[in-house]
Amino acid sequence: MPFLETIGASFGLVAASEMGDKTQLLALSLAARFKKPVPILGGILIATVLNHGLASTAGSWISTHVSASLLAGILGVTFIAFGLWTLKPDDLEEPKESRWGPFLTTVVLFFLAEMGDKTQLATVALAAKYGSVWWVTFGTTLGMLAADGAAVFFGEAISRRLGMKWIRWPAAALFFLFGGLSLYRAFSIRS
Repeated sequence: MPFLETIGASFGLVAASEMGDKTQLLALSLAARFKKPVPILGGILIATVLNHGLASTAGSWISTHVSASLLAGILGVTFIAFGLWTLKPDDLEEPKESRWGPFLTTVVLFFLAEMGDKTQLATVALAAKYGSVWWVTFGTTLGMLAADGAAVFFGEAISRRLGMKWIRWPAAALFFLFGGLSLYRAFSIRS
């Protein structure tokens, strides 16, 4: 069942890479401000489906227009770069006051914050790797909801107890693993 592999890889990579990311910090900030987790999670869901749907569509298009060995090499380097990026702590400006309420504020802020973010770019890369818009979007959306849902409900306590360094390192390791496997595939296709 290749779709389960696609969902699992997409979920795992995005959930891990979202730990300590600016959108997770945004979720924590919105939860502290509005104290309404359900509309915030609904806003995260809508923003992520829209954003990652666009990203996985772009990745799927790339996978049909770039040779398999070149694509595997590009993905390998990209995933390793994401691993390095994950090790750099994100910071976040405090969101401005909003008259839109928690749901609409979350949709707009999350959609904009995800533009060009490592989880959006990872979604492009995952869709290019697996060639599946729907399953990658489904998996990455579940990963975002898991990581950001944890921030909404438990974020402050978790980050205080673990420290962000201990959260970022495993996420980076996952990117390095995906990058190494993709580079191995690129070189084995050429041989």
